[in-house]
Amino acid sequence: MGRAAVLVMEMQRGVIGDLTKFPDLVDACARHDVVAHTAALLQAARAAGLPVIHCTAAFRADRAGSYTDNCPFITALLRDPAHMLEGTPAVDVLPELWDGSDLESRRHHGFSPFTGTPLDMTLRSLGVSTVVAVGVSLNLGIPGLALEAVNLGYRVTVVTDAVAGIPEDYAQAVLKHTLSLLATRTTTAQLIDEWKAGH
Repeated sequence: MGRAAVLVMEMQRGVIGDLTKFPDLVDACARHDVVAHTAALLQAARAAGLPVIHCTAAFRADRAGSYTDNCPFITALLRDPAHMLEGTPAVDVLPELWDGSDLESRRHHGFSPFTGTPLDMTLRSLGVSTVVAVGVSLNLGIPGLALEAVNLGYRVTVVTDAVAGIPEDYAQAVLKHTLSLLATRTTTAQLIDEWKAGH
């Protein structure tokens, strides 16, 4: 597998936490215990000495650094002038997932974590060759993460019980028909067992 790092995609208070505007996504996470599985996986990763990097999203109030009209979904989101503003609690990582040893890579545009961010350089500086993807969503963020990572030369593992999307049948289809072509799929328990065994 090479040295791995866990990339936690948009597990933020304004996405799936107490300040969310996406109740269907919160429900999908609850159905699969995504937050609990992610917390257990991150604890195991830290114990194994593996980096944990939270890939977060935010917007400036003046929208500087963000394209705001090149994507229908972003255009709709930003009709709310307070959506995911830099410096507000909405952009914070869920507290049960954050540890002082973790790193954060924030973006201000788009839906995937590599383009226009320091994430690739951060991973290379840490000697990482495999990224483990958890978080949301299977609609956009996780496929974008996987495709960008593969294009940059990383191996990708997607933790199937630590990701979610909507609707459920679509999320499962993405795991089966898209992510299976890009990434190894595993579960939280299987990956924790591998790390404990030193693989």
